[in-house]
Amino acid sequence: MKLVTAVVKPARLDAVKAAVIKAGVEGATITDVRGFGRQKGKKEVYRGAVYEPDLLQKIRIEVAVPDDKVEAVVEAFRSAAHSGEIGDGKIFITPLEDCIRIRTGERGETAL
Repeated sequence: MKLVTAVVKPARLDAVKAAVIKAGVEGATITDVRGFGRQKGKKEVYRGAVYEPDLLQKIRIEVAVPDDKVEAVVEAFRSAAHSGEIGDGKIFITPLEDCIRIRTGERGETAL
C-alpha cells in the first residue's frame, strides 16, 4: 500500500477530485494548507501598499491506495492539476505500513 499526497492549486480541486475518483479511489482526505516553493509569493496591493505574502494557499489531497493503483492515481493527480504554470504543485508517494478500519478492525488493503 502507498499513501499518495498531492499539493495543488485550490482552483484545480474539483478537477483533481473527479480524476482520482475515476482512477478508482474510494476515499480521500482534503486539507487547506499554506506553503511556499519556487513560486514564492506574488506581489499584492492592499490599501495602496504593496506587500509580498510569503505563504501561498494550496490544497493537500491524501489517498491511500493498493500498490497496483498507484500509477493510475499519480497520473490522475498529474494530469488534472497540470496547467503548465509555475505553482502547479507536487505529488509525494510514501510507503504505507498498515491501515486499520476503526469500525470493523479490518487491516491492510481490505481496510482501504
